[in-house]
Amino acid sequence: MEPVNTDVSAGQSDGTNAAGHGSGETAAAPTLGMVLLAVEELWPESLAEDWDEVGLVAGHPAAQVARILFAVDPTLEVIEEAIEYGAELLITHHPLLLKGVTSVAATTAKGRAVHRLIESGTGLLTVHTNGDSAVGGVSDVLADALGLQNVAPLSPAANGLPEEGIGRVGDLAEALTLGDFAARVFGILPAVAGGVRVSGDRNGLVSRVAVCGGAGDSLLGEVRASNADVYLTADLRHHPASEAREAAVDDRPYLIDVSHFASEWLWLPAAAEALGNVLSDQGHDVEIRVSTTNSDPWDFILTPGGD
Repeated sequence: MEPVNTDVSAGQSDGTNAAGHGSGETAAAPTLGMVLLAVEELWPESLAEDWDEVGLVAGHPAAQVARILFAVDPTLEVIEEAIEYGAELLITHHPLLLKGVTSVAATTAKGRAVHRLIESGTGLLTVHTNGDSAVGGVSDVLADALGLQNVAPLSPAANGLPEEGIGRVGDLAEALTLGDFAARVFGILPAVAGGVRVSGDRNGLVSRVAVCGGAGDSLLGEVRASNADVYLTADLRHHPASEAREAAVDDRPYLIDVSHFASEWLWLPAAAEALGNVLSDQGHDVEIRVSTTNSDPWDFILTPGGD
């Protein structure tokens, strides 16, 4: 699978790292426990959904962390990338152990992942729905990339600020046709096999846009209540999408379905920069990089009239 193309890397060839310290300075690398405090400042665990499993999965809080790798998925390939980079900490959006397990024996994929992390001394930290909900989170970054204004949560957080919650809705500076807006979406996302699927009139005008990075068909009711002209999310299943189109008023909201991985990958550079800034402000010296591994599960697609 082709790697994600990105020039976002906290470690620069001139010796300056993500925390902004030159190699000649004496700032020390923080402990993992210190990094956890910085992460909690940015993406509080209290913002995570009740069903979610976020926080530290592997790693000793007293261990020093000089290098951090951000990724969407804790796949074996991503873990190997982190080890090769020399990262003491891998921060992923998706959990490795979302559902309960009774064994982490190396005879299973998850077991191999846990063994590889521990044996290599690489910590693993999950920032999932708390990273979705927080200010500057997954959907905020997606809304910013699309140029949305007057942005508000689709589903406000129960334990957060008014601007925190799942999904976002906002307005374009100027109305676009659905076709042109879909092209904008295609242009900002990493290239993956699934591309961008659109339901609606290509020439219909859109100005109010709802977005949700990751799987978002559970928010279709909130989308209708927001009066959005179009809803951009991932993993739209057949029945919820079909029912939403049947219930559309004046053919709206239109639907745009994208790759789950691609919709959340956009957050990684912003998250890496945000964490680097917090650690730098605290006087820590850390190098942070964004994974280039494409963990989208699909390799190619066949379409009518396509090759």
